[in-house]
Amino acid sequence: MRPTISIVIPVYNSEDYLRQCLDGVAKSEVQPHEIIVVDDGSTDGSRGVAENFGARVLETGGRCGPAKARNLGATEATGDVVYFIDADVVVARDAIGRIAADFAADPELAALMGSYDDAPGDPDFLSQYRNLMHHFVHQNARREACTFWSGCGAMRREVFLQHGGFDESYERPAIEDIELGARLNRAGHKMILDREIQVTHLKKWTFFGLLKADIFDRGIPWTELILRDRQMPNDLNLQLSQRVSVALAFLLTGMALFGTIYWGGAFLTPLFALMFLVLARFWGEAVSSRDSRKGIAWTGGIALSICGLLWAYDMVGMIPPLIMAYTLLLMHHRYEYKDDRRRSYVKGAIILLFLLVGFLTIFYLPYHMFIFTAMLGAVVLIVLNNQFYLFLAAKKNRLFAVAAIPFHLLYHFYSGMSFLAGTVMYALRSKDPTPQRSADR
Repeated sequence: MRPTISIVIPVYNSEDYLRQCLDGVAKSEVQPHEIIVVDDGSTDGSRGVAENFGARVLETGGRCGPAKARNLGATEATGDVVYFIDADVVVARDAIGRIAADFAADPELAALMGSYDDAPGDPDFLSQYRNLMHHFVHQNARREACTFWSGCGAMRREVFLQHGGFDESYERPAIEDIELGARLNRAGHKMILDREIQVTHLKKWTFFGLLKADIFDRGIPWTELILRDRQMPNDLNLQLSQRVSVALAFLLTGMALFGTIYWGGAFLTPLFALMFLVLARFWGEAVSSRDSRKGIAWTGGIALSICGLLWAYDMVGMIPPLIMAYTLLLMHHRYEYKDDRRRSYVKGAIILLFLLVGFLTIFYLPYHMFIFTAMLGAVVLIVLNNQFYLFLAAKKNRLFAVAAIPFHLLYHFYSGMSFLAGTVMYALRSKDPTPQRSADR
């Protein structure tokens, strides 16, 4: 007999996203037993949207955070299984049916989680890159899970209540789901990742919003959780290859700083030129015309600054290809070629210019074992993550994959910084007599 499914959705000022989310649920092949929307102090029309779709609406009484909102929804739910989703996702038509089938087929299954799909809702580069990375990680993870994800995760209600639900001391969207998954894992409950259960993520990511979420809401508290539980999982973002990538990112950053001091800046100039050329794709793909003009102005200023540095360090041979590549990037963004042949010519020209800049970079860099080591480290880092870049190239295009490399390198660097910061904060908290979050709740 299939279990009944209660959907719980926390929401805070997201009426547009919530409308699309509930519309997706309404179009599902299998309808849930009930839909509970928990309003976490919204000041927009989120409550009205939920009521229009026939959802049961609960209120936290103020801005309390998604952990408390989900706990309230799960406590009031009447279904056998609670399916947690975020307000900014759209479930696939078969998602609810798959969840019911998984729990019906395995009485020992306590919880499961799904994945973002490979068609993110927001079209800008950063949102596409970020959500595709999340999809890739989950699609390549083990089926036997050791954690939980509340963006698209289901749990037997009796198990949820038995373990006290989410830790409400997390007052912002953070790792409350990972922390609950860790408790279930220690208790020996069976959890799986079903890659076929997917949702479309609608969120528009900003650069600084991404840094804040990854460092302060995820990286640092996750590090403290790992140190608290004395367990480092070898799955998802913590696989051995990712740890090696973090170490290489730190190594390359340290070598770059040393090279800047030792060679007076000439070592980094062409590398920065290539990096900012690629990043221009991100700034040039802003959705609004205002943001687009702002991005063009920023990247134009950066390109002129780099040209000045190239002139100052007597590297004028780098200036023509830099200007040409930058111009072609803007042309590629500005004009939507209907002729496939013309589009391929422009893309081919950009790739050739990237190769030319790379060749000139090697030509101008002083011959030294230090340089060889740095370049070898960069190659190893790219090879370690080549499956991800090939995935991006297949889903989007080769230029998109190339543009993602600097962001991925940055991701590994600040992941390492987050781990160091989390280690220091954990050590300080351990000396603090103030009661800490309980590992058993």
